[in-house]
Amino acid sequence: MPLNDELSVFLELAAEAVASGDRPALHDLPPDLACREYEAATHILDVPGPQVASVQELGIESRDGYRISARWYKPLEFAQTSDPQPVLLYFHGGGYCLGSLDSHDSLCRSLAALTPCHVLHVAYRLAPEYRFPYAVNDAHDAYRWLLAQGFAHGFDTSRMAVGGDSVGGTLATGITIMARDENRQPPVCQLLLYPCTSAWQDSESHRRLASGYLLEAKTLQWMFNLYLRTDADRADWRFAPLEVADLSKLAPARLVLAEYDPLLDEGMAYAERLQASGVDTQVNVYSGMVHDFARLGNIVEEAQQVRRDLAKTLAKAFYPENDRS
Repeated sequence: MPLNDELSVFLELAAEAVASGDRPALHDLPPDLACREYEAATHILDVPGPQVASVQELGIESRDGYRISARWYKPLEFAQTSDPQPVLLYFHGGGYCLGSLDSHDSLCRSLAALTPCHVLHVAYRLAPEYRFPYAVNDAHDAYRWLLAQGFAHGFDTSRMAVGGDSVGGTLATGITIMARDENRQPPVCQLLLYPCTSAWQDSESHRRLASGYLLEAKTLQWMFNLYLRTDADRADWRFAPLEVADLSKLAPARLVLAEYDPLLDEGMAYAERLQASGVDTQVNVYSGMVHDFARLGNIVEEAQQVRRDLAKTLAKAFYPENDRS
């Protein structure tokens, strides 16, 4: 399929703004300014999320005493009940350097409202102040907190999914592997939106889509260089899940990929590894889409479609008794 027409126009305008000097590329900015640019762009690119019953800020204590910020979305359907209900533990993308509770607010609201389920969105610590493996440890600590404290907040941890987009998807894979290795309560589903899975970004899709398709090769390496301590960290499966020796006995995986995303090949490679390991795995490649399209609600209708699709996947995992497929 050709690149989506609306995306083509948007990307052309974005490229012209960078070429003219009106807007610097993210990788040409200091990290703090890049964060501000990323947050400001969110309000232009995405639509406000739907109404939910409540949004509450929480604090989760990490292993080193740091208080990890999190945001809890309760859907309207759960407003009048205190019975434990299913929950999605979600991690945002942004290359471990960008992103926040606000940048993915619309997406999290949509998943809470459409499924319906609780969504607990975790703001793990960002590079370059906090390099690898801080983000991984924060994600794992949030998972352990949810298992220990979730029931008190009305979360049914027997119906818990993990998910994320881009590097958030990488963190979700790590939690799933950790749950197996530590013999902890496993998630019922891992929801992976265009995850980063490879140690090196040298696949055919990375070469073919290195520039002009929203996620620039230079930007991706800029982010990884800010996050990783040395190149040796690239071989750690917590950064590159394709490096893990064993992918068997993991929670069912649902992968959302984009046709014009440099990460396409590594996402497909990870899905193939999961399938070969006997993991229930489904892959949906969205034609004509680019990386991060689930947050481009003001640009493409597919942003809303993928949210509906994800909600159906979660509902099937959380409410199997209602599944008529």
